[in-house]
Amino acid sequence: MAEEPKSAANTTKSSSPSDAARHATPKSNPAFRALGLPNLRFRLPSRNWIIFLTITGSWTGALLYDRQQKKKIQRKWCDLVEHIARDSLPVNSLARRFTIYLAAPPGDGVRSAREHFVEYVKPILVAAALDWDVVEGRKEGDVRAGLSERIRRARRANGESPEIPLEADGKLALDALRQRTGVDDWPGVNGDLVIGRHTWKEYIRGLHEGWLGPLDAPEEVESSPVTPLLKDESKDPTTLDTVQTHALPEPVFQPDQSKSITVDAAPVDLSLSSGEEHKAEKTPNARKGLTFRLPYNTTDSYDLSPLPATVPDELPPSSPVPFPHILGFFNTPIRMYRFLNKRKLADDIGRRTAAAVLASHHAFASPLDRDVLDNSDYATWEQEGILKHEEQDWQKKALASGDGNTDRVWENPITLDHRIAGRMRLFELTPIDEERARRIGKGSSGIPGLV
Repeated sequence: MAEEPKSAANTTKSSSPSDAARHATPKSNPAFRALGLPNLRFRLPSRNWIIFLTITGSWTGALLYDRQQKKKIQRKWCDLVEHIARDSLPVNSLARRFTIYLAAPPGDGVRSAREHFVEYVKPILVAAALDWDVVEGRKEGDVRAGLSERIRRARRANGESPEIPLEADGKLALDALRQRTGVDDWPGVNGDLVIGRHTWKEYIRGLHEGWLGPLDAPEEVESSPVTPLLKDESKDPTTLDTVQTHALPEPVFQPDQSKSITVDAAPVDLSLSSGEEHKAEKTPNARKGLTFRLPYNTTDSYDLSPLPATVPDELPPSSPVPFPHILGFFNTPIRMYRFLNKRKLADDIGRRTAAAVLASHHAFASPLDRDVLDNSDYATWEQEGILKHEEQDWQKKALASGDGNTDRVWENPITLDHRIAGRMRLFELTPIDEERARRIGKGSSGIPGLV
């Protein structure tokens, strides 16, 4: 009985050194001690830190991968068209020039459309060393009014004699100077790039108004008030005026009907009445931009409107550019998904822009085409269904708001006249260019047999 406590004491003594050795602080590196660094122990982070690092690491990895792939895709389309930049241009010939149509999306400003163009479209145009004019609208109806006015000016310049003669401006003087000095227009195809479904609807409406509408403003349009677009330049130094100032002059409008003509893309200055001009001058930090006017015709009058003799057999080809734009707090998951998948959008826009640069185009599908009739969902003109999915992202409040002078082009469906729709052309890559782009994406030169 007396030996049991002795054995227990021995057990306690024998276990104490092992516990002390196990819980002893590990010796730090002498070099770290000399530098004054603490003795850090490597261990797994806590549960909260693991969750935080997993989320941030996954987001960062997905973002870096998307941006890396986006640059690679854009580099592919730039390499596809960069050979155009090496082609020589005669000294007495104007360079090829595109017209970029963009407008503020419903519920937002025009800055988002500008940034979309700079991010996705501009790199490919720069790689091909092409010129362009940017025609932008800050509200619904601006693009429609500006395009129709340029078409009417082109019709007057090609021989149609309206009651009101064409006013002399810098554009006419520049065209006359080019003709005297022997400067020729670009002999090939120019074309238009239309950004977004909302701009595409205004673009089509402006084509029909310009070619099927009268040259002189109807009485109801002349008597309607003109709404000037006033803008505070101190908040946004990038305006339409600055863009047009740096743009090169437009090519001369050729009356040759055998070739596709380019509509004058010079800026339109719709004059204000004296009272409104005086009011605009008194407004601080205000400027006169594109002003809104009611359309010269309606969609119901298309069939009754005669086709002018100056209309070409083929209108300048166009390429609608996707512009997905959604607002709202509850749409945050959709916006996050699109933010991490910009590579897919860059591939789609790059393909459309490269097709425009390479000038490969064809006619739009009509309801009489066999392929269209086989599918009941597309038994209409092809122009009506282009980028139609973007309308689901438009804010209903932005569409419902507006004054009485606004032409509700965004809300109304696209109405086409077969005489204008049949003359429209769409830029699209050929199978040969698609195969060459695929080889460039894999790292080859794009030329068969040459690595």
